[in-house]
Amino acid sequence: EGPVSGNVLLRRAQHQALDREDKALALAKAFVGAKVRNAKAVLQRALREREGSGLLRQAVEAQEAVLTYLSQARTLEEVRGLEGQAAAAYFSAFGDMILAPGFSFQGRVKRPPRDPVNALLSFLYTLLVADAVAALEGVGLDPQVGYLHALRPGRPALALDLVEEFRAWWADRLALTLLNRRQLEAKHFVERPGGAVLLTEEGRREVIVAYQKRKQEEITHPLFKEPVPVGLLPHLQARLLARHLRGDLPGYPAFWVR
Repeated sequence: EGPVSGNVLLRRAQHQALDREDKALALAKAFVGAKVRNAKAVLQRALREREGSGLLRQAVEAQEAVLTYLSQARTLEEVRGLEGQAAAAYFSAFGDMILAPGFSFQGRVKRPPRDPVNALLSFLYTLLVADAVAALEGVGLDPQVGYLHALRPGRPALALDLVEEFRAWWADRLALTLLNRRQLEAKHFVERPGGAVLLTEEGRREVIVAYQKRKQEEITHPLFKEPVPVGLLPHLQARLLARHLRGDLPGYPAFWVR
């Protein structure tokens, strides 16, 4: 009962799409295409402010190359490989976007995060995934059954797919704002025995307040052509995904900033 019971016919269509290679591939491409375009937009914005950064320029070119290859990809493995290449190039330049003294970034480290920047990114991604799970359940989709992310017990694969659209321009940009405006400082992080770095309770509060504030800001949705609160985007995209899976939309229009 409850949200998991959802819409039986929609869930059936969701599972059938997973078994249809062409449909699963098209969805994976849509998620990755949006992710890469949004990452490129974040990099270009930083490049306008730091024109001399060769790393940023190379990362932008890498995103463009991935988009070209993505259109020709024929298997899920190819799509996942391209997503990995784009992410590696993006994070190789991420440190160049951090202007606050005392914070450095040598690369993405997840489990556990070993530095404040990775701790902040991981926490923001956790908030995003929770919002994506709620959005998918709200429209009757199963958050566990995704297309880009492989299925594993207890893993919200579809929520992780959906979050790819929002990582760079929502979570990463918010992280950069919090650091570069000095809203977060060294005192907001703590190192645990074993080397894991986490936000302190005060640090988490700061991030959650900023995250909720960001959700209230408005952005023009490229499909609806009208301003919508950022916090509503996961729900709008979940609805569009449900419409596509039901057969009401020929393709899934993943979200990317224009």
